[in-house]
Amino acid sequence: MSEGVVTETGVRARTRRAILDAAIETLIKQPSATLADIAAAANVGRTTVHRYFAERSDLIDAISHDALDKVSQSTERARLDDGPAPDALARLCQEYFEHGDVFQLLFTMPELVARPEWTEENDDDRRLLRLVERGHAEGSIDPAMTKEWLLQLLWSLLYTAWELTREKTPKHEALTLCLRSLEKVISVG
Repeated sequence: MSEGVVTETGVRARTRRAILDAAIETLIKQPSATLADIAAAANVGRTTVHRYFAERSDLIDAISHDALDKVSQSTERARLDDGPAPDALARLCQEYFEHGDVFQLLFTMPELVARPEWTEENDDDRRLLRLVERGHAEGSIDPAMTKEWLLQLLWSLLYTAWELTREKTPKHEALTLCLRSLEKVISVG
């Protein structure tokens, strides 16, 4: 779990999660939203939000760490070391797709990814880059597609899929298009 994340159980954990989820949803639509706006979206009082997050910056910190945790958990569940590299890359894409709301917020509020916890190269990025290198070595990923290019492309494809779902495209259709596009881009020959 990321540094700075408070481990809670029961009602406190559910309330904290509800506030974080409401904050993500609200901030995607209105990056300048206040804690009062977020409290209203979470159906809790402003004082409740302040009990969990004294200032807006504390809430932003929590969202940042929550996003990093989701990246790490998704990377673990994708089992990047199992099977052919394209299959592992598709699994990772599917795992990341499930967290579209928080990732869209990262695109909406780029200052989140400029934070120290995001600017340091992390193990998840290294694992993804090693996966692409493995795909190059095994001949299952087009060697003309550099690992850095594919990392950026993966995020671009996911962003496009998330935007489609916001425009009312069914999730399964958006994910299918994302995976098919990825497959075509990395295929050899």
